[in-house]
Amino acid sequence: MGRAKEIVIKVIPAKIANDFIKKHHYSGKVVPNSKIHFGAFLDNKLHGVMSFGASINKKGTRNLVEGTRWNEFIELNRMAFTDYLPKNSESRCISIVIRMIKKQAPHIKWIISFADACSCGDGTIYRASGFVLTDIRINDALRINPVTKEKMHTITAYHNQNKNFKHWERLKGYQLRYIYFIDKSCRDNLTVKEIPFSTINELGAGMYKGQKK
Repeated sequence: MGRAKEIVIKVIPAKIANDFIKKHHYSGKVVPNSKIHFGAFLDNKLHGVMSFGASINKKGTRNLVEGTRWNEFIELNRMAFTDYLPKNSESRCISIVIRMIKKQAPHIKWIISFADACSCGDGTIYRASGFVLTDIRINDALRINPVTKEKMHTITAYHNQNKNFKHWERLKGYQLRYIYFIDKSCRDNLTVKEIPFSTINELGAGMYKGQKK
């Protein structure tokens, strides 16, 4: 594990987290739904941020695990780390944060997150951290605004009243959905099938740091 053991995780203010995300996340954007932010510190400097909040489509997401109450799941909305952190840092940071959530918010039973294999990666960190793969689909949600050239989720475009978003060019690639079960018994209530990780390569959905595998 090396120096990864020296990383300190702290809850940090939204302003600090959002400034970091804008600078270091590949999208350059924050998620307005994010409510709690964890910072990863090494040598007394911030080198990573993990932001959590409610899912945009909370009603539909909740149905992925039968019997889930409105406040019993959370989404890992944004995650960004600098190259200063040593090998295995990301999975260690996620592990520590999950333990903190389990202790401080015991009502949270599972965590959902998405990997953008159009622009970033296919979720290597999630797989290394014990997440379950529950969906691989050709991207239809991420579109390109023809005027601003901005990459935008269709739900965001809808809320921004961009009425023509359905006709915008979509990003080529795949989107993958992962779930981590803090309460292991909830895994039995998953309403969709678990997908073997090998399926990612079989479908040609692999991507790492923005490069197709």
